[in-house]
Order: sequence, then C-alpha cells, then structure tokens
Amino acid sequence: MFRPVGRATVHRPWLVIAGWLLAATGLTLWAPALTSGSGTSVSLPSHYESVRARQLHHRAFPTQRRPMAVVVFRRADGGRLTGTDLRDVTATAAALRNRHHPGVTTVETGPHSVSPNGKVALAHVFPAAGDPPDDQLFSSVRAMRKDTTELLRDTQVRAGITGSVPGDLDARDSSAESDALVMQATLLLIVVALLAIFRSPLIALLPVAVIAVAYAVAIGLIAITASATGMEADAFLSAILITVLFGIGTDYILFLLFRYREELRSGKPPRTALVDAVSRVGKAIASAASVVIVAFLTLLLSTVGTLRTMGPPLAIAVAVTLVAALTLVPAVLSILGTNVFWPSTTWADRSPDRLTHRIGRMVSLRPVLLMGVCTALLTALALNASGFSIDFEASNLPDNAESVQALKDMERGFSAGQSDPVEVYLTTKEGTRPTPAALATYRNTLAGIPGVGAVLPPRLSPDGRIALYQVPLVHHPLRPEAVRLAGGPLRTGAHRYAPRGTAVLVGGTSAELADIRTAVAHDYQAVFTVAALAITVILALLLRSLVTPLYLMLSVALGFAASLGAMVGCYQEVLGRPGLSLVLPAVLYLFVVTLGTDYNILMVARLREESANGAPPREAVRAAVTRSAPAIAAAAIVLAGTFGVLMLTGSALLAQMGAALATGILITAFALAVLLVPAAMILLGRWAWWPAGNRRIVPESQDEAGKKGGTEEEGGTPREATGPCNEACGR
Repeated sequence: MFRPVGRATVHRPWLVIAGWLLAATGLTLWAPALTSGSGTSVSLPSHYESVRARQLHHRAFPTQRRPMAVVVFRRADGGRLTGTDLRDVTATAAALRNRHHPGVTTVETGPHSVSPNGKVALAHVFPAAGDPPDDQLFSSVRAMRKDTTELLRDTQVRAGITGSVPGDLDARDSSAESDALVMQATLLLIVVALLAIFRSPLIALLPVAVIAVAYAVAIGLIAITASATGMEADAFLSAILITVLFGIGTDYILFLLFRYREELRSGKPPRTALVDAVSRVGKAIASAASVVIVAFLTLLLSTVGTLRTMGPPLAIAVAVTLVAALTLVPAVLSILGTNVFWPSTTWADRSPDRLTHRIGRMVSLRPVLLMGVCTALLTALALNASGFSIDFEASNLPDNAESVQALKDMERGFSAGQSDPVEVYLTTKEGTRPTPAALATYRNTLAGIPGVGAVLPPRLSPDGRIALYQVPLVHHPLRPEAVRLAGGPLRTGAHRYAPRGTAVLVGGTSAELADIRTAVAHDYQAVFTVAALAITVILALLLRSLVTPLYLMLSVALGFAASLGAMVGCYQEVLGRPGLSLVLPAVLYLFVVTLGTDYNILMVARLREESANGAPPREAVRAAVTRSAPAIAAAAIVLAGTFGVLMLTGSALLAQMGAALATGILITAFALAVLLVPAAMILLGRWAWWPAGNRRIVPESQDEAGKKGGTEEEGGTPREATGPCNEACGR
C-alpha cells in the first residue's frame, strides 16, 4: 500500500510540493477564521441540575441583571479606604457611566459596595439589554480599563476589572500571547535538537518548513469544520495544536529520516532508499497516526464541552500531519537526496550506535531483570495516582492577568463565598405561592447546614411562585470544600427540607463545578474504555496478533498511571497544590496512551521485521532495539520538549499539561518502548504473534510477484512470503 505512495511522491516531487503549497495558500486566504471561546467555563448538558437552575433563572427573573464586570477598588498601600478615597471611587464610577461605552448601560456603586473591613469597594458594570456582541463588550472593557487608570492617576486608589467578560478578554489575549511564545520556543527547540542529532542545517529546518505548510492546511480545515458544525474551540486549544502539529510531525519525520539513512547505509541509491523507507516505515507511521486520530475522536463521546470540542481539531491536525509525513517529506527528500545530511557524512557510516547496541544487548540478555525493575518503579509511581484531587482554580489565565489580580483583591475585603454564592430556587405548583412563614423557615433551615454562611432573604419572581435564595458559603466558590458542599450536603438538604408541594434546583458556580466533576467522571469512563478498545483493535489488525496488543495496552496504561502519579507527587505533595486540573487525566491519557503506542508500534514492527527475516527472538530484540532506539529516543526528546514549552506560558492549566505530557512521553518512550516491551517480547516468544504467527521475508528475486515490483531504481524490495516461519522466527 505504501510503496505506490512512495513511488508517486519520490518520482513526482515538484507536483506534490506544488499541491501542498496551493492547498496551504488557498486555505489561508479563503478559510473562515477559527473562533475560540474564553476557555474559562466548561459547558454541560441541559439535564444537569445546575444548568436547569440557570435556565430557570433566565425565565423567572428576566429583569434581574447580572453584572458583566466588576471594578475592584483598593488603596495603593493596602489600607482602609478613607472618605477621600470613597469619593474618588464614586467619581470614577460616575465618569465611567457617563462615557456610555458600547454595550454598557450603567456602572453602579454605593456604600453597600464597600467591604466590611473597609479595604475594598466595588462598582458593578451592567450590560445592555439583549446579548451585545462579544467584540463590542471586549472593546468596552479595554476602554474602561484605560479610563479607570487615567481617572485614578492622581489618587491613592487603584483599580482592576474582573468578571465574566474581562475574564474572557484576558483569556483571548493570553491565548494570542501564549501561541506566539509556544510557536517561537517550539521552533527553536526543534531546530537546536535536530542540529544536535544530525548536525545538518537542512534537516534542522526541514520539519519547520514542512510542518508550517501542514499547519496552514490543518488550521484551514479545522476552521472550515468548526464553521460548518458551529463548534467553538477553547482558548487554550491553539497552543496545544501547535505542539501537536510540530511535536508529532517532527516525530514522524524523524521515523522516516532514520529509516532513510539506514537504507542509504545498506548501499541503495537515494531514490530507491527513500521509496523503501516510505514502504517500510509508512505502515508504522500510518498505524501510529490512526491510533492517535481514533483516540482523539473518542472525545466526541464526552458530555463536557471542553473535552468534546478538543477531539475533532486534534484529529484533523494529526491526519494532516500523517499525509504530510508520507507525501510532502519524501518529495522534499527526493529533491535534496543525500545533500539533506550536509555537511555531515555520518549517513554513510554503517557502524551501529554504541549506546543503543549496548542497550539492545542488555535487553536481550537480561529481560526478566529489566521487566522486574521497570515494572516495580512504574507501579510505585502509579500507586501515587490514587491521591489525585481536582483543583478547580487551575486556569488557562496567567496569574498576572488583570481579571485574576482584581479577583484576588476583591477576596481581601469580602468573605470567601460572598462574591459568588450558591443559588437555591424554590418553586411551588401552578396557581400557588409560598407563604412568608414557609419561606422564613426554609431560609433558617438552609442557614443551619454546616459550611453555609448567612442566607440572604429570598427574592420572589414576578408571579410569586419562585423564590431565589442566595447562599454564601464559608469557603471560596472554587475550593474543593465548596464544591463538595454545594454538590453534596447543601444540595441534599435543600431538596430534603423543601416545603411539601415545592420543587428545588441548586445552581451557582460551586454547584456547576460539582456537576462538572460528575460529568467528567462519567466521560472518563466512556472515553477511556472506547479509546482503549479502539486502539487494541488497530494494534491487532496491524500486528495480526491478539496477545501483543493486549500486552502493549497494559504497558501504556501503566505508563499513564505512572505519569499521573508523578504529577500528583510533584504538584500536590512537593509544591503543595490543592490538586490538578480536572481535564488533565483525559488529556494525559489520550496523549500518553496514543503516543506511547506510537513508539511501541515502531519498536514491535521492527521486531517483527527482524524475526520474520529469520532472527531468533533474542537476536531480533537486540537488532530491533539497536536500530529503532535512536529514532524513538530522538523523537521522544523532541516531543517532550515541545510539550514542555507549554510550561513557559504562565498558565497553570497549560503548565500542568506541559509537565505531565513531557513526563509521560519520556516514560513511555524509554521505560516502555525501549526496555519493557522488547524484554516482554522475548519472554512471550512465539506466543507474541498468536494466532497468525510470523511470516518470513524473502528477496523479490526469489518471488514471482517480486519480479513485478520493478527495478532497484524503481524501488523494488523484498516481499513477505506466505509460507510458514521456522522456529528461529519466534514461532
């Protein structure tokens, strides 16, 4: 299948390159812009209680306005606001109101907006009726931030603006800055790493040029898909897309380059070597990419919007990268020939790498010892994953974002839950209204639940049937304690003690996070199971075996658990963080399992090739490790580095993802693909290929079908015979 692809691209390189350039140019010019959401919220299906509570609020309290932003005032020295300071606050709010920013109706403040300790004052910014466009509100927030700074320049008061719209604006701005930083650091890392590996400037620049073209095509296709389906990407997705395209793309290019160099060292002409390289490694690359694509598409089964919208863009990106690796890269290499390695001449050096030769020899001679040591170390890390807890405050916003700093300033003056209370909606049957006594009793009952602060008097809907209780908690709304309380005792008590003939819905931020936690747990079970089954099926089809795929999935599952355990130990135990992002396990699972499977596929495919050529199991493992480990090591280091770049963005969420993914990639590449999996293949012996067994490879000159494969210059290579393999093949 891949030999015709190799021949077509190698013998018609300019046509292939022109096609890619036309596609990239056309999609860049005419594809719609890729829109991104704020990344500050996680959408839930409508059957969750917090979502139904929000919908009820819009129906029952249409005139109750919610501020789009909050201006937080404080003294520069952190002390109590004086009378002069409060007059400056009032004057500033009035000036902002009188400037009539688009989409803003009014800015309100007053004595009730001053914190009990007198250190913080608030001004609430209310939007115009209806749904003003986001761009209009973002422009207004930018203008208000500038105006506030100017109005308070000669005073002792400082201010920051936080809230939903400012948070969305900061997320969008942060995403643009992060994308630029990630792109620059990723390109620099790839160039430096490839220079160190191959000592060739052309190879160092090859992935940059090729993947830049693939990136333009992928972004265009993703934008078209998003426009057609109404999908809105999260703000942090673009940074992940950059690392996926350049990281995985470089991996596939390295797989091809190492095999191309190996074929050249065997004495083949450049074009023949290139066709053979595509033919031999193309199957492994395509299978590896298929694993990643299928795994990402399983995210469509998720009920949480953040996870669901990640799947299709990442799958499209990997698919484009696969096609580029098998067509565009061989076309460029066909034009450059051996000059791609200039000025280095190591491509002609046939001596094996000493380090990997020693590793291969060690694995072949001490498989039991290596399996025991690797399994014990990974299991110890995996056990630590049981301490995983969720940090709902982990955000894609950097700590220096104005909305983040203003929120921290507000918390210095107001109680933890006062700024964002839980909302309890008490609804009576049609035609009835709750009595004042019943409302008062229910309010006192809610106030008696441990962890609840002073419950505010109920606010009635226009028809009098629905009462809204605002229930501040003693905990911060994003803290695990608040989430457990809102989703547990408070919600249970609100339903249990409701007056007869009434219905209750509990909403608000803490309740929404409790529902998100439940939804994510459900999604993990569905996504993890389906992804594992799909990957196992792909491996079974690739390897024509039922035993090896099961073992490979067990090994990468152990790698995932070990990676998560390492993050729990680092962040929660060493750094003292309350937990990790709730989406981290899903992202880590998909990347570590799929990319770990990539390296395993490359190793096992080479092992199958060596054993099918007649090598005994131990010799096949030694040869496979010696010849595949350099490509796996180089690819893993580059990919781990590109993921590690995410730690430079200043975002807690992206930093956690970068650290976790880099750790997981290194574990799966070195501990699993290079050591554990080959050692296990020795112990499995002939059962590794059950039930299909292995097939010997014979030269085409001895096979009638091989005579039709073309001359050496056209890329003719050995083919697999259908005859049984002898005992030396591991059968």
